[in-house]
Amino acid sequence: MKRLPIGIYEKALPFKVDWHERLSIARQTGFDFVEISIDESDERQARLDWTAKERADLRHAIAENGVPIITMCLSGHRKYPYGSANAGIRQRAQEMMHKAIEFAADIGIRIIQLAGYYVYYEPHLASSRDRYRAGLSKALDVASQAGVMLALENVDGNDVMSVTEAMRFVNDFNSPWFQIYPDIGNLAEHELSISDELGLARGHIVGVHVKDTIPGEPRRVPFGEGVTPFEAAFRKLAEMNFNGPVLLEMWNDDSPDSLKIVEQSRIWVEERMIEGGLISAQENAYAAV
Repeated sequence: MKRLPIGIYEKALPFKVDWHERLSIARQTGFDFVEISIDESDERQARLDWTAKERADLRHAIAENGVPIITMCLSGHRKYPYGSANAGIRQRAQEMMHKAIEFAADIGIRIIQLAGYYVYYEPHLASSRDRYRAGLSKALDVASQAGVMLALENVDGNDVMSVTEAMRFVNDFNSPWFQIYPDIGNLAEHELSISDELGLARGHIVGVHVKDTIPGEPRRVPFGEGVTPFEAAFRKLAEMNFNGPVLLEMWNDDSPDSLKIVEQSRIWVEERMIEGGLISAQENAYAAV
């Protein structure tokens, strides 16, 4: 008997440590996996060009700590969006995606979470969604051949802001390699019905982002201080027999108290999971031994 795998977002952990220490911290604070970030920064983008030795070092750190990196948050497409009107930017988006898929396959990452922004820093046009869809379609061809899952996240903006919209892509592509990685905090921030939205993705949810939010503020809201109805969300996931990874998405900004914050947050979320019936107290106690 084992609880659902509970992971922590890389940005919730100390910044200025190597991967061996970062994974060790995750294990010490009770997490089962870490989600790596490939965001817009040059530092994290550079990971996609790591040498064979650098990648081998990361695999070694994973093996030594027993904490895998099973998901990737690929938010770098905000800088180079698939929906851009600029062909050069769309080419950069595709190059990043190909590198991310190859990196994931090499490291053992199972799921690449894609942010549902058609464009981010440029005007939205009527054609933005079509270009975004075309880019995802090309990415899916590469990912499916590599055996890497692509999963679309509903975001805080006005593009893929709901599971309803995300499911349009899932149904359109109709591929086992393209699914949904919902963010329940973003649903709450948009004041959508979490139970109704999650229900639309039955059988297509491969992971869940968990965070607290308030309308107008989708990030850095401490757990328990926002409007996200965690118990209702976990109750709906339990009803749907969801049995996949749950990821605490947090930004601790290299706080000196980050270890205490993430451990307390994990305990708080697990209590809500128990209340919602997604896990049992007995399972959780067994897994913690």
